[in-house]
Amino acid sequence: MPLIKIETNQALPEDTAALLRQASAAVAGMLGKPESYVMVSLTHNPHMSFAGSSAPLAYVELKSLGLPEPRTPGLSATLCEFLEAHLEIPAERVYIEFSGPERHLWGWNSATF
Repeated sequence: MPLIKIETNQALPEDTAALLRQASAAVAGMLGKPESYVMVSLTHNPHMSFAGSSAPLAYVELKSLGLPEPRTPGLSATLCEFLEAHLEIPAERVYIEFSGPERHLWGWNSATF
């Protein structure tokens, strides 16, 4: 049930469907989870500021059952590389929130995990 939410003030590419597919595959690969469970949310929000500047930035949430907390530094690096490559957002302009909810706190298909 990985979920990645990306909110950015950077203009999105014309082919956002391709970016969504790439993000989905990247998250599945990073976490070793089936891509069939990955959800991606991509939001353009021009009304964002970081360090007093509206230069390109992103706020990312990565949620997953069983999130490997010791691996978050590596996950952070991989996500920042992805954002730099696909949206031209430098790593120092990215905040990432990681969370690993309890199975009973994540619903899907009329039940919980």
